[in-house]
Amino acid sequence: MRSDPRDLSGGDGAEEWLLECVFTGEDLPGLRVAVGECAASAGLKEPRWGEFVLAVNEIASNAIEHGGGRGCLTLRRRSGELECRIADDGPGFPESVIPELLPGLDGAHTGRGLWLARLVTDRLVIDGGAAGASEAMGEGGAPDGVQAVGAVVTLAIRV
Repeated sequence: MRSDPRDLSGGDGAEEWLLECVFTGEDLPGLRVAVGECAASAGLKEPRWGEFVLAVNEIASNAIEHGGGRGCLTLRRRSGELECRIADDGPGFPESVIPELLPGLDGAHTGRGLWLARLVTDRLVIDGGAAGASEAMGEGGAPDGVQAVGAVVTLAIRV
């Protein structure tokens, strides 16, 4: 896991880059700690702090399981929100895969993490295709040479 905190605000505090890293399955425990520390330093308090860390963990776990075994996470504070964007190398998926009811109650056996992330965050946006992943990574592309061509999931919570 590589992190690269940057202040993008130009000194006015409008946007602050808190964490950027590439992660794999073995990085998940450290990723949860890093996200939790950044969320706390950005002013997020319980119970929202725990909900945000849980939601990020669910999306990061999905990137590993379904998105090529690794992902790229960017975390920033902007416009009164803590925003996390996770991109992966997988096949992508549409937002319609998120069940409306708790998975299991509606007959679905998958989607619990996405359902939970949508429930506890203030904003969840899924760009499920290759073009979206490249665009979401920005001009510099993904760190450490990750070629994101799969899903990009953005989740945010008000601070």
